[in-house]
Amino acid sequence: MQNLKRAAVAATMTLVLMTAANADGLTGTLKKVKETGTITLGYRESSVPFSYLDGNQKPIGFSMDLCGQVVEAVRKKLGMADLKVAYNPVNSATRLLLVANGTVDIECGSTANQLARQKQVAFSVSTFVAQFKWLTRTDSGIASPDDLKGKPVVVTSGTNTSQFLNKLNQDERLGLKISQGKDHAESFLLVDAGRAAAFMEDDILLAGVKANSKDPSKFRILDKSYSADPYALMFRREDPDFKALVDETLVGLMKSGVFTQLYTRWFETPIPPRDLNLSFPMSEKLKELIKAPSDKANS
Repeated sequence: MQNLKRAAVAATMTLVLMTAANADGLTGTLKKVKETGTITLGYRESSVPFSYLDGNQKPIGFSMDLCGQVVEAVRKKLGMADLKVAYNPVNSATRLLLVANGTVDIECGSTANQLARQKQVAFSVSTFVAQFKWLTRTDSGIASPDDLKGKPVVVTSGTNTSQFLNKLNQDERLGLKISQGKDHAESFLLVDAGRAAAFMEDDILLAGVKANSKDPSKFRILDKSYSADPYALMFRREDPDFKALVDETLVGLMKSGVFTQLYTRWFETPIPPRDLNLSFPMSEKLKELIKAPSDKANS
């Protein structure tokens, strides 16, 4: 009888411990963060004004600020005032892998939400809407995309822009000689050095590298634009609780007006490190997405 009592007590204690361990019912990223005490943000080094390094090599930008709000929501939900934040650099070629394999918990950059990418990662509600455009030197004599036929051009490796440009080149038989930069800074440098006639990328990213160049007047962005995919914050797939928290945070910012305030700060006022103003007003499409947030990719 005594043995039965001891067994019952042991079983009860085990149940209590198991219940305590799972009382919060955490899963996925939230469970990982709770157990490690750290949330890891992925950042870009030259995706102005979304995620880039300031004069002190600290990651800053619009997407970094949005992720900062997510961190605060995680801290509150988990009751972790001492939650640590780690920063891990990513680029166009590594970002999906580092999110998918758990190295990065949430990527705070300029990543487009695409159906193909959803097979590897998940996305928040849209945070920006871009268009593909061309950047050239003002002394290149290039006035329109037609002037680029047969010329060397550059695009950043691992981007949806790269996929688009390859298809455009093939479909329209442009004869472009396409090279790839490892990041936006390198792609821009190829144009600056005259090794590429033009750089195709999202309009806002081109505006960012142009504004932060030594002499912005040396470069121009062509008027012609092509439809691109919406940007979003990126995290691991099949993690509904974390996605719900991220989306709830972003939608709350949109409804409160804080999202618009952050947009104004990074797109329409002087920003570090050189206090340059991108003068990039919010598009009508983004205004629509603020009123009716969506995590849908272009079909």
